[in-house]
Amino acid sequence: MKHRQEDTIFMERCLMLAQRGIGNVAPNPMVGAVIVYNGKIIGEGYHQKYGQAHAEVNAINSVKDKGLLSAPTIYVSLEPCSHYGKTPPCSLLIIKYKIPKVVIACSDSFDAVNGKGIEALKAAGCQVVLGVLEKEARELNRRFFTFHKYKRPYIILKWAQTLDGFIDFERTAETPIQPNWITDKYARILVHKWRAEEAAIMVATNTAQKDNPKLNVRDWEGKSPVRFVLDKSLRLDKSLSLFDQTVPTYVFSELAVSHASSNCNYIVTKFAENLLVTVFKEMYYQGLQSVIIEGGAYFLNSLIKSDLWDEARVMTGEKLFYKGVAAPRLMQAPIEIVQKGINKLLFYRNQTNCL
Repeated sequence: MKHRQEDTIFMERCLMLAQRGIGNVAPNPMVGAVIVYNGKIIGEGYHQKYGQAHAEVNAINSVKDKGLLSAPTIYVSLEPCSHYGKTPPCSLLIIKYKIPKVVIACSDSFDAVNGKGIEALKAAGCQVVLGVLEKEARELNRRFFTFHKYKRPYIILKWAQTLDGFIDFERTAETPIQPNWITDKYARILVHKWRAEEAAIMVATNTAQKDNPKLNVRDWEGKSPVRFVLDKSLRLDKSLSLFDQTVPTYVFSELAVSHASSNCNYIVTKFAENLLVTVFKEMYYQGLQSVIIEGGAYFLNSLIKSDLWDEARVMTGEKLFYKGVAAPRLMQAPIEIVQKGINKLLFYRNQTNCL
């Protein structure tokens, strides 16, 4: 369906505003709202932080002359909510101010909403236009939609590889326990930005043991993701950075722990074929909508083989190892290639799981 150019322009502004909430609003979706009167924006807002006012509330509050609200159009990048959660329903607020026309990018798949907000608006006499930049709006909230459709987090694979296709060099017992940097410091800053945008982060035993990663946000402003690690036989040393108590950490193991620390939780489970499903179910139960996997080659290949991934971000540096641990391979072309200094970034999407 072809929509008016005016509607497209104002919805683009909604999506721009919504993007500002990334990393701060989960498990809520990112939403932007724009109020237009006589072709001009008189108010706008976005959902800034989980538990705080939604986009529609901020947009309405930004309008100085509330008397104008009975005549304009409100553009919203996602269906206005219709239930009482941390805040009152946005659909009722729109109805309260008698805003006559509501243009929505896409409906909300969350069970408590899922069309109910649209129904409430129509029942109150509002003209509702649905589907303006729907594809772009669903792309923006792909974490949210994946979480509710598949009952698991949105899974992002990330690794760095050399020009000759290795993820690590050959290590020995004498090799120091430290990260093996393949890319430059600017790439590491970007990785910390990515971490700040996701709810959880995960590695397997070998990566935790060999690299001793902190898996937190240090070179970017934002909240560190919840850490998850696989440790089947509890062989990871408790002096590793993962156990520093600074970030909530979950360890999956086949062995029970008698004395767990306050910020480190152990989950006993069988390391069988359904291990990964069990891990992602735990994240789902905790409301963690996304996870970035920074594991080793074996762990990453397991996820690829199981088709348990949605997105992959591959960094290629200038180094050559000549031999070592081969990087994972995705049997498809990247959707985007970006050159950042000496680093080449390749972005992939799992077409099987696309919404």
